[in-house]
Amino acid sequence: MRVDHAELAARVQALCAGETDEVALMATLACEIHHSDDRFDWTGFYRVTGPETLKIGPYQGGHGCLVIPFSRGVCGAAARWRQTQLVADVEAFPGHIACSSTTRSELVVPVLGAGGRLIGVLDIDSDRPAAFDATDAAAFEHLLAQVFGAL
Repeated sequence: MRVDHAELAARVQALCAGETDEVALMATLACEIHHSDDRFDWTGFYRVTGPETLKIGPYQGGHGCLVIPFSRGVCGAAARWRQTQLVADVEAFPGHIACSSTTRSELVVPVLGAGGRLIGVLDIDSDRPAAFDATDAAAFEHLLAQVFGAL
């Protein structure tokens, strides 16, 4: 099964309408995204909890890393540069943090609130190499902007 981005966005909008709590929104999105596509092995959020620090938030899948500094890994790069990271082979990514030995590719999208405030990152891991493409990246960027952009 491959995600239908339009259908996922409509479902998320219906579920999240009127909600402003960031953790509740993250929990709902993690669940809906994770179960929308069999490429997704781990789906979750890392929240900005202090200067240059991400801590694990709501997720689906096996255990994740508890704390990730902005200076390390794919999630740190997405937070540091506020740019989506589309990584076809995590082993080739400098400074990759191996939270799971099964992860082969990764898509990490910054979560921005009102005024460009960095809330965290959405991290989607796959046990398949090159599992994600630019269409996935753009669709998740758009979905996150719709859900979190006014917060």
